[in-house]
Amino acid sequence: MTERKPPGISFETWADRQIREAEERGDFADLPGFGKPLPHLDRPYDEQWWVKEKMRRENLSFLPPTLVLRKEAEDALAAAAEAPSERAVRGILSDVNDKIREAIRRPPPGPPLGLAPFDIDEVVREWRERQERPSAAPADQG
Repeated sequence: MTERKPPGISFETWADRQIREAEERGDFADLPGFGKPLPHLDRPYDEQWWVKEKMRRENLSFLPPTLVLRKEAEDALAAAAEAPSERAVRGILSDVNDKIREAIRRPPPGPPLGLAPFDIDEVVREWRERQERPSAAPADQG
């Protein structure tokens, strides 16, 4: 924390003194990127650069709620296809269907949802058919 600027000293002189003293103490010696060029100098200016950079560093993303729900529904359907039991299939799809119904009742901001609740009985029927199909026998290696 820096001290308050004393009266009668110009701001520039006071700031320069603070920087010089910090350099002498070595406060800037171990900063990340020390001695390296500033990144992204060749890119056009973007007012949101710092938000995008923070999100990249934190491995975050932002999608409108409708797109998040579409992705969740897609993942749920894939998980249901790999589920170990009929009960698991029904559980996975029931959860996402509740979210889809809520989004249809109260549309969240963003692009249209474009989803309808899954027909759980139909998905379970397809799951059963895949379970009953004989798996391919491993090829003879001789």
